[in-house]
Amino acid sequence: MNKITTYKEKSNQFKSIFFFLSFLLFQSVGIAQNEEATVDTTQKVETEQAKEAETIEATAGGEDLILQGEKLFKANCKACHSIGDNKVVGPGLKGINEKREKEWLIKWITNSGELIASGDADAQAIFDEYNNVPMPPQAVSVEDIDAILAYIKTPPVSQQDVATPTEEVTVEEDSSTMLYVLIGLIIILGGLLFFINKSRVSIAKQVAAKEGTPFNGPISLLDALKFTISNNKGFVAAVVIVLFFGGLVDLMDGAFTIGVHQGYKPEQPIKFSHKIHAGDDKIDCNYCHSSARHSKTSGIPSLNVCMNCHKFIDGSHGKTFVYNGEEYSMEEEIQKIYKHLDYDPKTQKYGDNPTPVKWIKVHNLPDHVYYSHSQHVTAGKQKCQTCHGPVEEMDVLEQYSPLTMKWCIECHQETKVATEGNGYYEDMHSRMTDEYKEKVLGDGKLTVDEIGGWECAKCHY
Repeated sequence: MNKITTYKEKSNQFKSIFFFLSFLLFQSVGIAQNEEATVDTTQKVETEQAKEAETIEATAGGEDLILQGEKLFKANCKACHSIGDNKVVGPGLKGINEKREKEWLIKWITNSGELIASGDADAQAIFDEYNNVPMPPQAVSVEDIDAILAYIKTPPVSQQDVATPTEEVTVEEDSSTMLYVLIGLIIILGGLLFFINKSRVSIAKQVAAKEGTPFNGPISLLDALKFTISNNKGFVAAVVIVLFFGGLVDLMDGAFTIGVHQGYKPEQPIKFSHKIHAGDDKIDCNYCHSSARHSKTSGIPSLNVCMNCHKFIDGSHGKTFVYNGEEYSMEEEIQKIYKHLDYDPKTQKYGDNPTPVKWIKVHNLPDHVYYSHSQHVTAGKQKCQTCHGPVEEMDVLEQYSPLTMKWCIECHQETKVATEGNGYYEDMHSRMTDEYKEKVLGDGKLTVDEIGGWECAKCHY
């Protein structure tokens, strides 16, 4: 028997076993990933089903008076009042139906200044108690007030007080599980290859001894691998080429992500939750970021803006909130505001040693890019969510969009210009030639790129 042929045959057997075990390894990893994905998907489905069931239960009675009152209260009253005893900006409204007559409440809500001026003793007392600041007139009807008062008197059960099945069976996934599984499979594969190679050498030596020929084939696992490669150069070359170009493609894909920080969500020094302020309390984004309507930047609101509410809302009611998956005390975070402002909530006086908050910037465009918030918010009538995503659902603010040049160009190509009620565009359209008007307005939509939104100097001045 030709010993070289024997070694090649053994090498081919070794190669087949090696690739078969490798196949099993990757199949096992794939199965583990699929199982983890299935568990995660199942939990998401259960959570969505629970939320849907809660929504159906909450609205089963239709738009009755109390539910309508809840919506009106959250939209018009919640920023300054609670339905309990605690004072926010104004007093708590618990028991207001028994304390005040309905006719008096209607006059106070719709025009408190007029009621104070009339000499009403109760109205004057409230005016004096709250530093001579009248309540702003509310644009609500008598029917709306009826609904609000019904909600205050009999508020529906909060969904937070109702336990759901998903809360009882919450499973926390360990992100390192797959790494441990992979390491374990690699160790098992290495052990199998070691024992297979040892068996191969033992069998080859027995065959050589039986034939009366000396055995000089590869003994160690490394020598066997070298022998296999040297006798399968074409296959090895194909693998190297595939790996090279695969790595090159991966490198190019990685290059496109340089400077792209989508998903970046740093924890801030004060745990400010957009979900609570913009979502639950429905505070307009422009209230805090007021410069977005008339400036290039949206601006970071000063702590004095925070104090418009938190001079009265000090968190002493003991509430907690979730921030980046952890529970925090609302009072402790508000105390940080007081500390930075050197403010004493007991005396309501400011000291002489305020310190700035070192906020961490989340959205950061390159220095050579010009972007104007007012152009998009005021002239373009774009909502903050267009670029920043559903901030009203974020406890920790993150960069939602990629903010790349490609993303901006595609938006300019698809977004319709807000021409309604804008005299500039009416004048521009009147001066267009019929040919050009047909070109840009023929499809019934004027997009940003059609009015120069793709010109380089628009963004790179």
